[in-house]
Amino acid sequence: MFDNLSDKLDKALHVLKGHGQITEINVAETLKEVRRALLDADVNFKIAKEFTNTVKEKAMGQNVLTTLQPGQLMVKIVKDELTDLMGGDAEDINLTGNPSVILMSGLQGSGKTTFSGKLANFLKNKKSKKPLLVACDVYRPAAIDQLHVVGEQIGVEVYSDRENNDPVAIAQAGIAHAKSLGCNVVIIDTAGRLAVDEQMMKEIANIHKAIQPQETLFVVDSMTGQDAVNTAKAFNDILNFDGVILTKLDGDTRGGAAISIKSVVDKPIKFIGTGEKMEAIDVFHPSRMADRILGMGDVVSLVERAQEQFDEEQARKIQKKIAKNKFGFDDFLTQIQQIKKMGNMKDLIGMIPGAGKALKGLDIDDDAFKHIEAIIHSMTPDERSTPSLLNASRKKRIASGSGTSIQEVNQLLKQFDQMSKMMKMMQGGGGKKMMQMMQNMR
Repeated sequence: MFDNLSDKLDKALHVLKGHGQITEINVAETLKEVRRALLDADVNFKIAKEFTNTVKEKAMGQNVLTTLQPGQLMVKIVKDELTDLMGGDAEDINLTGNPSVILMSGLQGSGKTTFSGKLANFLKNKKSKKPLLVACDVYRPAAIDQLHVVGEQIGVEVYSDRENNDPVAIAQAGIAHAKSLGCNVVIIDTAGRLAVDEQMMKEIANIHKAIQPQETLFVVDSMTGQDAVNTAKAFNDILNFDGVILTKLDGDTRGGAAISIKSVVDKPIKFIGTGEKMEAIDVFHPSRMADRILGMGDVVSLVERAQEQFDEEQARKIQKKIAKNKFGFDDFLTQIQQIKKMGNMKDLIGMIPGAGKALKGLDIDDDAFKHIEAIIHSMTPDERSTPSLLNASRKKRIASGSGTSIQEVNQLLKQFDQMSKMMKMMQGGGGKKMMQMMQNMR
């Protein structure tokens, strides 16, 4: 996420390294590179210029605190200004009304239909809502089919009427259907086009006027950069939408849309899409995003994702097993499944401060655990519960069954044994021994 922009900003801010105080000369050098990095990320020229001018005003005349280096102070100023530029505080979704009606808008290919499903899944699991999806794209039968597939995948009902070509009537019928089912949220997926045109804008304006939604969201592909900002402005002029959703932030995103869009349309980014899975949706936090852009990671979001997958009852069972030396590969497999639910590996690693830069250029496969899972699935139930049973002939069979080598099987067994010992020490408070063991594992 924003790897290129992060790298260029990091290099720009290193210009101040070694200087005893911030001067007009070294600030000018740094901000010249910062502006260039923003422009390369497809940030609007005017916004980039205003941003660097504001940073310069705040940087000039400030005394460097004894505990800070000039570069660190500049990073803080840039971080604060990036946060403000992207909206300042996270904005919640408006769920007043019974049912609450959410109108989804955007161009074709922006990920609108998929994100409608993600949002329904989010509201169902995180907000304890009962959503209904309504298919109002009367031009693409495939869009209706796609929404039904998504709805089935997340366990949410979808309303559609293939015989009706009036999207306003379908939207109104969908809301009535939601009331009859006791659904308290209605998400209406509208038609998109390849480009903004008069017919599309008139149609969505008519839907908006007829149903009076509590929330109108504009979905935009973050990889389209400044084009996304221009499209957002065109939609906002007609709809006066309430918020923006940025999709495909897990791709080769330059960052221009995320940084510029709030300044241009004066509407907050409310959600971001970070992958293909239905769980790959996050509330947009400007401060956390600024941290990630500047290579500081996002520990808060990482902890929140971990807590979402944390099962207290399961944790107690595992603690008992560890205490009795009965922690087996089935338990290990459960832990892996929980980690996988947190999101794609590259995104998770990017949340760890410094890890993104340290692992730059490394191809991190989203199926990083597939070899481990294959090895464990090739074991018998007895072998998974009692790893000490694994002798040479069993290891050979497991390697053959999992498509791995005996060396890989041995490596997993060694790592599992070390991890089990560390978990036992953590329970017993053996901090020093655990640290020694971690050093020996290197």
